Amino acid sequence: MNKILTLAAFAAASVVSLQAAAAGNAESGKLLVEKYNCASCHGKDFNSPIDPSYPKLAGQHQDYLQHALVSYRRGNDGMNGRTNAIMSAQAKPLSDRDINDIAAYLHSLPGSLVVRK
Repeated sequence: MNKILTLAAFAAASVVSLQAAAAGNAESGKLLVEKYNCASCHGKDFNSPIDPSYPKLAGQHQDYLQHALVSYRRGNDGMNGRTNAIMSAQAKPLSDRDINDIAAYLHSLPGSLVVRK
């Protein structure tokens, strides 16, 4: 019985740990967006891009940002990749943890996106 409880506790702790890792670290994400100079295109507040065709990132859904960065990292591989040359080059060196951290940071920022019901 003790073995089963120990295994159950370990499994629960593992799930919590994986969820925390997937959630990302906003402070690390802030350092990464500065390192990769994301503001040069998406605006200093990530809410006012230099070109209207560039997306506003501040306040965007975290899972969307993660998916987009993973797709850019894949590039034109035929498997749901995105083909923007600039973003593909920016995303190529990012690890999964980097992507989670960047997404957590950008999601935490106040944005002007409107959700319609």
